[in-house]
Amino acid sequence: MRREVRWERMFPDELEAAFDDFPAAYLAYGLCEPHGPQNTLGNDGIRSHETLILVAREHGGIVCPPYYWHCHEIAGYGNWGERVIENKRTWLTGIPPWHFLKSICYHIRAMDAHRFKATVLFSGHSGPHRLDVPIVIGIMQQHVDTQLSLFMSSGTDADHFGDDLGTGGHAGRGETSQLWAVAPDCVDLSRIPEPDEPGPHFAMGGHALANRQAGERMTEDVIDRIASKAREGVGAYEKKRTSILTYGDVEAIWSEEIQPKLQDFASLQEPDEPPAEGSQWRANWSVPDLGGL
Repeated sequence: MRREVRWERMFPDELEAAFDDFPAAYLAYGLCEPHGPQNTLGNDGIRSHETLILVAREHGGIVCPPYYWHCHEIAGYGNWGERVIENKRTWLTGIPPWHFLKSICYHIRAMDAHRFKATVLFSGHSGPHRLDVPIVIGIMQQHVDTQLSLFMSSGTDADHFGDDLGTGGHAGRGETSQLWAVAPDCVDLSRIPEPDEPGPHFAMGGHALANRQAGERMTEDVIDRIASKAREGVGAYEKKRTSILTYGDVEAIWSEEIQPKLQDFASLQEPDEPPAEGSQWRANWSVPDLGGL
């Protein structure tokens, strides 16, 4: 019988045994958002979660419950949404960047409190926040013993398609192929519109015609890279702190070390022009006063 590695589906004795065997935690992040008509809305989180399950089954560790609330709508995200989604129901599970980033701090605190030696964060959703998350993780690393590492979007630099067409961008053939590889019931290529059908097509990228074998090769690449980082983290772990961080400690780290940097975060920079009047993307486009966040 296949070994269970998903935290929420494990019995206490199974968790203890998995921890003793390889004390690494894997955290999956994603977003329900338009990914073209050919992909289910949870593409980002499904890819990251299912890939981490494969990592844990092959190399050990425990996969945390996935987190499906992520950055969107505000500032540049709104301009992007207006361009590739338009004024249609989005089915987004978006939250502002400061909410997402603060949640990460608490997730890291929990992993450190459980004494995981390595903690790997894998976000299937990318955007301007890809520049901000490493800053937050770098700050948190100074306060925890668990060794942190981060993977964003596909988690691989190679597309494995064997041509010069690239991966097709958001909801293109790269993301579609990887989703097809790890969750085939979440991809339906028959839903891809005809080439001459005018778009936008629910944020579908170019070159969307996927290749499951390429997706499998991309996924294997990601698995190898994540497993390597997890092993490095476990090996580098050194218990330095006798007491765990409290919620109050996290709030202090946020207010004293992270909040003052928010004004410079890429995810909170407003483009020169807001979405059009009457656009659904205009309501949350403007960045509020960051001093009280």
